[in-house]
Amino acid sequence: MTRQTLKGFTIFWGMVIAGVIMTVAGCEKAPGANGGGEKNTEIITLNPVEASPFNGGRFEGWGTSLCWWANRLGYSGELTAQAAKLFFSGEGLGLDIGRYNIGGGDDPAHRHITRSDSRVPGYAVGMDSSGGFIWDWTADQNQRNIVLAALKANPELYVEGFSNSPPWFLTVSGCSSGSEGAVSDNLRPDQYDTFARYIAETSRHFRDVFGIGFRSYSPMNEADTAYWGANSPKQEGCHFDSGESQSRMILATRKALDGAGLADILVAGLDETSIDQMIVNLDKLTEEAKAALGRIDTHTYGGSKRAELKAKALSMGKDLWMSEVDGGWQAGTNAENMAAGLGLAERIILDMNGMQPSAWVLWNIVDFHKDSNFSDPGGNRSEAERQLRQDGGIWGLGMADHDEGTIFLTQKYYVFGQFTRYIHPGDTIIASSNKTLAAYNRDSGGIKIVAINTEGAAKSLAFDLGAFERTGSRAAVIRTSGSYADGEHWTPVGSVKVKDKKFSFDLPANSVTTFVIER
Repeated sequence: MTRQTLKGFTIFWGMVIAGVIMTVAGCEKAPGANGGGEKNTEIITLNPVEASPFNGGRFEGWGTSLCWWANRLGYSGELTAQAAKLFFSGEGLGLDIGRYNIGGGDDPAHRHITRSDSRVPGYAVGMDSSGGFIWDWTADQNQRNIVLAALKANPELYVEGFSNSPPWFLTVSGCSSGSEGAVSDNLRPDQYDTFARYIAETSRHFRDVFGIGFRSYSPMNEADTAYWGANSPKQEGCHFDSGESQSRMILATRKALDGAGLADILVAGLDETSIDQMIVNLDKLTEEAKAALGRIDTHTYGGSKRAELKAKALSMGKDLWMSEVDGGWQAGTNAENMAAGLGLAERIILDMNGMQPSAWVLWNIVDFHKDSNFSDPGGNRSEAERQLRQDGGIWGLGMADHDEGTIFLTQKYYVFGQFTRYIHPGDTIIASSNKTLAAYNRDSGGIKIVAINTEGAAKSLAFDLGAFERTGSRAAVIRTSGSYADGEHWTPVGSVKVKDKKFSFDLPANSVTTFVIER
């Protein structure tokens, strides 16, 4: 195992040694392994027949929104470099997807946005006499710095554009935080095509000038909600009624992208906050809008109808992404530093097994900031004394300390890596259990399993791989557990033999373990 220490964080990584195909006579124990099956062992059968049907059955990756954290960190070369390494490089999480918010800016006279990271500038500052945009292409340099560094760390990064709000001067309220009352459409009725043109022209400029090519674009974000009110402390939001308004925005975006020579950019949506609302609102789209929708993006903050949304996407012939979620989740039994990570792992497994989407994307990967120089428009210095909690729930995976110029992490970061570092684009998600996520690679035959134990004692699992024609002979074991200061972080803990397409293992209390079986 190699260990590298950088200022403010430590990364652990190791090489997984692939097993060879061979006949084995017994089961060799790794630390914590139970080869005899003498305990009360839960049997988990992997079923490659029940595979994800989306994107031809091939997983597209793990990701994060770049909004709002990239806007807050990208001013600093040091923080930008750390973020690229921690989140997008193979030495870190190796994320495959970044969602870039093309901001709507806000009226320069407004002083209500007090959440610092949410002050996302817009590229258009007004309209000229001929109806063209007045551009400021120097805007939003911070977010661009992060995505450019991320592309260097992972040249295969899938960049999706999205818009929380249209430019403020196209809205009814004149405010990119939302409409008056938060329940009415905030894009002016005569400005759908103009907003779509803004999307298309910024997308083309990103490709041609900035070297950032969007592969998809979602023009609406949690649109059918009452969340987005004018003059709120954070940017941005824009209500679009289900049915006609949302259909009109999808069609306008598709037409504008095509007209700008960007027919290769998919139009994604609807990015509703609730799974159940997604199903209802997809049904309300016009047939023309359904045809123009290139992929279904959903958030999973609310709702429970995962199987129903999967079925709806299949009936529409669309790919499906879980495009945003996070929370202050906690799980485990007296789990302390592992509580937030185990909560994240439970949500990943619930979403991935319930919907089998071809991508899973975290919201704000850095949600907390410490900055003694920060002061919001009202003079509040709320970020000056912030401290990162290692126990309990936390949004994001850590905290940016702007005073020290470093990113501090939590065990939640390492738990996320138990998934992102081993289940890769091109793998196929398959059925397993409510405490595991499993995938295999059609080309190499490799099998990957992530298993969690939220109990306060060790738990024995037995894996049945009998449905596979062939398997490798050894499962490499990688684990995260314990405290952030001295626990396990993607730690290789040996390997266990696979005999007759079966193996068993004891998962320590409050742990996340990944098994990699190469063929």
